[in-house]
Amino acid sequence: MCTRSRITTGRYVLAAAALLLPLGLTAPAHAQAKASACKGLAQTACTAKATECTWVAPKTGKQKPYCRTKPAKKKK
Repeated sequence: MCTRSRITTGRYVLAAAALLLPLGLTAPAHAQAKASACKGLAQTACTAKATECTWVAPKTGKQKPYCRTKPAKKKK
């Protein structure tokens, strides 16, 4: 392969990357959703919001207990 075609190929690759890069920088729709109302809550605050949050205490390992949002109910 000659040097001239390598340079041309490199320019095409850079041009394609420049056009496609902005497309990958936008966050997906599910990532733009609001932050969890349960994330970072203490156990007492988590149990107080029992309708939307649940307290998770790991059985083994070094994982710390945490509060998480209850899963959505399945639609029939």
